[in-house]
Amino acid sequence: KHVLNAQVSIRAPCCQKWFDCPECHAEVSSHPLRKTMEMAFICKKCKKAFRKDMSNYEESDEYCPHCDNHYVIEAKTPQAMLGVEGEDARKDNRMVKDDRVKEDPSKSIFNQDFTDRVGV
Repeated sequence: KHVLNAQVSIRAPCCQKWFDCPECHAEVSSHPLRKTMEMAFICKKCKKAFRKDMSNYEESDEYCPHCDNHYVIEAKTPQAMLGVEGEDARKDNRMVKDDRVKEDPSKSIFNQDFTDRVGV
């Protein structure tokens, strides 16, 4: 939810529950996240648990010991979606579509009655 590309789940040392990030822990827990030097992980690729000692963490520790999945990567977080459908939005900003806003169906050309303009 907060980190879209989390490769591991981390066990919180305070409550022994599994979370993808510290923000997930803060949302559901009434206590602060306790800090520790030995962390427990579950790889999301091979579904196996492993421990890492953070006091002597090396570059080789960035990989799952079971499947070599690189789990220390740059986090991707949810971003607001704003897209441009058309030529240049600086000239004509009517083409800018914001996916966060629901469209009003009454403003659609498909819901209007054009029977008086159509030759029948």
